[in-house]
Amino acid sequence: MLDIRKELNEDLLNFYGNIGYSIRHSERRKGYAAMQLKLAKEICRNMGMKKILISCYKENPASAKIILRSGGVLENEVVDQRNGKILQRYWITL
Repeated sequence: MLDIRKELNEDLLNFYGNIGYSIRHSERRKGYAAMQLKLAKEICRNMGMKKILISCYKENPASAKIILRSGGVLENEVVDQRNGKILQRYWITL
């Protein structure tokens, strides 16, 4: 699943960002997440976006690694009010 949000409301800006993606558990560790993020960046670029916000839970270092390899720069960490988990927010310049 890949979700691209061109506009960010307050909740998306403060927590979740422009990009959301998910990989079926049985298909993880096959490079699909990196491929999804690469394609999402291309789509966002074509939509005229200059930078994108993406987040992941701190307890998911594999996702953080993909974001960092894709040019992500950690802005901060916030608590997801829905579940109490720490979200790491990254900006990627396109």
